[in-house]
Parts: sequence; structure tokens; C-alpha cells
Amino acid sequence: MSNEPNTRLQDLFGLAGWSKGELARLVNRQAAAMGHPQLATDTSRVRRWIDTGEIPRDPVPQVLAALFTERLGRVVTIEDLGLVRHGRTGKRQSSGEYDNPDSLPWAPGRTAAVLTEFTGMDLMLNRRGLVGAGAALAAGTALTSAMHDWLHADPALTADAPRINDPLHADSAGFDRYEAAPIGSQEISELERSVEVFRAWDASRGGGLQRKAVVGQLNEVGGMLAYRHPVHLQRRLWGVAANLAVLAGWMSHDVGLEPTAQKYFVIAAHAAREGGDRPRAGEALSRAARQMVHLGKPDDALDLMKLAKSGSGDEVLPRTQAMLHTIEAWAQASMGNGQAMRRTLGEAEDLFVSDKGDVPPPSWMQMFDEADLHGMQALAYRTLADHDPAAALIAQRHAKEAIALREQGRQRSTIFDYLSLASACFIADDPEQADRYARLALVSMGETSSHRTWDRLREMYRLTGQYADYAKIQDLREEIQLALPKAPSRSRGGTAKA
Repeated sequence: MSNEPNTRLQDLFGLAGWSKGELARLVNRQAAAMGHPQLATDTSRVRRWIDTGEIPRDPVPQVLAALFTERLGRVVTIEDLGLVRHGRTGKRQSSGEYDNPDSLPWAPGRTAAVLTEFTGMDLMLNRRGLVGAGAALAAGTALTSAMHDWLHADPALTADAPRINDPLHADSAGFDRYEAAPIGSQEISELERSVEVFRAWDASRGGGLQRKAVVGQLNEVGGMLAYRHPVHLQRRLWGVAANLAVLAGWMSHDVGLEPTAQKYFVIAAHAAREGGDRPRAGEALSRAARQMVHLGKPDDALDLMKLAKSGSGDEVLPRTQAMLHTIEAWAQASMGNGQAMRRTLGEAEDLFVSDKGDVPPPSWMQMFDEADLHGMQALAYRTLADHDPAAALIAQRHAKEAIALREQGRQRSTIFDYLSLASACFIADDPEQADRYARLALVSMGETSSHRTWDRLREMYRLTGQYADYAKIQDLREEIQLALPKAPSRSRGGTAKA
């Protein structure tokens, strides 16, 4: 017992709106439903959990996580509740934010359990039709300060993988139990192939339709990781977990579940790090940085990119470095820092062409090709054009290059290219061309489940206002109004840049 209030539990308890007596009764009822009829708690115990930081014995933390998840309609883990015995209870800084919002970094043995618990809660929200909303994103500085030393330490698998002598069983609150058992190379190969299928589907159709399947697969892998496999198999299994967690995060981001997405990116970084793959951990954090730029928080994105680049280690390939540079450049463009953006994009181009291809890229980098390089350059210059309209012409050139190079199956990226190009044309006072490319985007948009495409469309729609007297643009505005959802799909915490 810390004899200090558990501010995490206190804040979530306030959001839930229960009395202490109500929560005690709910804990007893939920515990009985989960197979623990002997558990009995009362108001005084609930008071001690909140007011003095007492951590209840298992299975109460899992029971509480399930109750708060259902009540708040978003994933709430025992970490969120400040109920991890080896961690801290979440003291606030004077700014009102937590000094360590996710009890980072997790102990190696906790990553599989955190992964399994979080995915289990996420699946429960899916099953019951609840909407994941209301949580706050952790600032980039909070994540980087918490993870810096851990990410820069020796990443060898022997130092990082869970030291487990006997099979463990990761028991997520109220979900199907996964009995830890050994698996072989063939099963892991099948899991690796499933990642490729999910990745291709996401690139084509967006994250909405397959997100639940990815989360379910990740939940299964979390159970597999509870068994101590031979080193070479355990490393591959951690790689599968990292890849699935990045996909789950990207799909969550794509449909507007921003706090959930951020948690998956952090889980992915942990999984990659435990498998000894520092470049993969850096790429996972770069996804969180892209999310921050999209949400209008480029300063937080730059904090995350510093960690992503420095924590990727010496084994990172030039093409991966180029990709990281393009994200950093987008953040700089969002802040109107054109000189820094141009310098960073120049470095990205140099790195990209310096990659001789003699070392095969990892599977998670195969989506970043020349088309993506031009697409990110188009996005950066188009974003800078909000501050410096002269950048719009360069944005158009890169967007056209990206469209010409796009391969089949990259439909969502093509839509983004069209929207970048249309927006740049509006800024460059070329409404005729802008109308053409905007309509090309609209034709394909209904075939994806990506909310981010709608976000970018809203930003482009804003640019049509000055041309509302043009007959073509007036028609375009009406079509966009009919196509857009009636209200924003969620609270974004910032304004996206198209």
C-alpha cells in the first residue's frame, strides 16, 4: 500500500459515475460471473483502493478492468487503473498529466500479458457494440521520456524475452482462456503469411472491415507468447506480435479510435524490442508520430520521431531511414518550417537512392516504395502550402509521380494522392484541375472503410469555398456534402492537414 491516492483509478471512477457501494456490488457480481463466487468486497475496500492506493488481490484488478471497459465504452486495462503491483499508481504532475501514462516501460514478462489483456478488452467492445471513445492521447514527450532508456538498452533477445520456466496463462478479464502450449515453425510461418494478407487488405480497403480479425489474431499470439519457446521461434513470434500490433494500431487510427491506436503502437514497440528488432520498434513509434501529425500535434510527432530514429539502432536500412525522414518532414511542414522540411526531404531522397537493395527489406517495409516516397513528399509540400502557397506546385508534381507509380491494391494511398493533388491545385488557383482530381478521389472513396480519407476530404472541401461561385465547384461542393458523414465520426483532438 502506498498510502497515497490512486489518481488513475480515482479519475476513471469519477468518469464512471458510480458510488463506492455500487462499484463494490458490481465487483462481486462480475467476479461470480467470471467463476469467482467466493470473492466478496465492500465499500470500505473500494475506498482504500482509491484513497490509499491499496492494490487488491487477483482477480479483482481484472474484474475492475472489465467493468470500467464496459461502462466507459473503451478499453481500460489494469495499467490504466494503476493496479499493477510492480508499477506506479499514476501520480499526476502539476500540469495535470500523468508522469508515466502507461507505466512504461513494461517489465519484459508483462508485455504478453498486457497484449492479451488489451486485445481481449478490445474484442469485448466489438462484441457488445460499444464505441471506443473518451480516452486521452498521451503526449509525445510523455511517451519518449518513459521509453528512452529502455529502447536504447541492449536489445538482445536473451536479455529481453520473458524468463519463463513453465507455461504461463495470460488471463484477460472475462475472456476465453488461452492455454499456453508450444507451437512450431510451420505454425509461425502460417501466422506470418496471415499478416501479409491483413496488410494487403488494409492497404486496399482501409482498416474498418478487418480490424477485429487482426485484434483477434493478436490476442491468440499473446497467448502463444506465454509459453517459453526456443529462442529462434520466440523471436519470430515476437515479430508476428509486433507486426499485428502495428496493423491493429493503424487500422484503429484509420477508423478514428485514436487512444486505442496509440496503445497498439506502444505494444508493437515493446513486442519488437523484446524480439530484438530495434528497427521494427522504431517504425512502430513512427506510426504514433504520423498519428500525431494527423491530429494536429506536430510538436508531439517530432518528439516521437527523435526516439524512433535514435532507437532504431545501427541495423536500420537506408530505405527505412528515408521513410522516417518523410514523417519528420511532414511534422515540420505542419509547423510551417519550410527550410527544415526541404532539408529533411532532401535527406530522405538521398537515403532512398542509396539503398542498393542488396539486403532484402523486412516485410513491414515492403509497402514503402518510390510511390510512397513521392506520396509523402506531396503530402509534406501540400501541408506547407497552407503556410507558403508557392509549395503547392511542387506538391502537384510529387502527387502526379505517386499516382503514376502506384501499384494495384494500394487504393487508399491513391485516394490520398488525389486529395493532395486536388488541394494543391486549389491553393495554386487552378480550380479546373482541382475539380478533376477531387472527383477521381470521390469515385473510389466509397469503396474503403478509411475515416482518414474523409478527414482529408473535409480539409479539401474547406479550400473549395473561395470558388463556390464556379458552376463546377458548386456541383462538387454539393456532391461532397452528400458523400460526407453527417457529423465527424469522433472527437479528433486536433485538426488534420490534408
